[in-house]
Amino acid sequence: MAKRIDVSGLSAYYSNHKAIDDISMTVEPRSVTAFIGPSGCGKSTFLRTLNRMHEVTPGGRVEGKVLLDDENLYGSGVDPVSVRRTVGMVFQRPNPFPTMSIFDNVAAGLRLNGMRRKNELENVVEKSLKGANLWNEVKDRLNKPGSGLSGGQQQRLCIARAIAVEPQVLLMDEPCSALDPISTLAIEDLIGELKARFTIVIVTHNMQQAARVSDRTAFFNLSAIGQPGKLIELDDTERIFSNPSVQATEDYISGRFG
Repeated sequence: MAKRIDVSGLSAYYSNHKAIDDISMTVEPRSVTAFIGPSGCGKSTFLRTLNRMHEVTPGGRVEGKVLLDDENLYGSGVDPVSVRRTVGMVFQRPNPFPTMSIFDNVAAGLRLNGMRRKNELENVVEKSLKGANLWNEVKDRLNKPGSGLSGGQQQRLCIARAIAVEPQVLLMDEPCSALDPISTLAIEDLIGELKARFTIVIVTHNMQQAARVSDRTAFFNLSAIGQPGKLIELDDTERIFSNPSVQATEDYISGRFG
């Protein structure tokens, strides 16, 4: 079941360097929220705090709270691996496991979670590939390497792998930046379908993409070079792109900087 995210007073650090400062926001369930802003303003860092990937980086730590419904993901005793099962992530570049078949790529997380029975695995793999709009393209070559697919197909394979373990939230860090326009459109269409089942957060540098796929848009910016990134404005996407409340948002969207 898709879940609501409530972030309050969140700051993230790389050792002594503060990357983002005092961010508070809500992400509604079964919606797409886009993060936009210039390079280096902390969008991807913030995204990685939502499933505790940030602390995998040496020196990475956070202050503040991330609530998934009512559970604090940074509470004492919370298992980060369990968090990442609940809050899945799709990265900028497709990263199928290179030595694994298409089938085994999708089944990898299921097997880690203890699913062993062949018919169960087959059913969930098929369902996940259908959910990623990839089944019809690969159903006759499930035993072929996932790395042999095109870039757009590999990214949809990674989405299938992420949704196979039934997360409640799906994070996407510039999922189309390495793809051609046709593959990008396929991923965007897929995001529109997946939001019926998942809470989705996407980082994108593509203003048109944010306008096309998201329900709400968050604009991040730096007050100065070397300063931490801040959340400047969060609103319905239509309002952000037509009548933002903050001048800096309008300047960025209109191409005056960034």
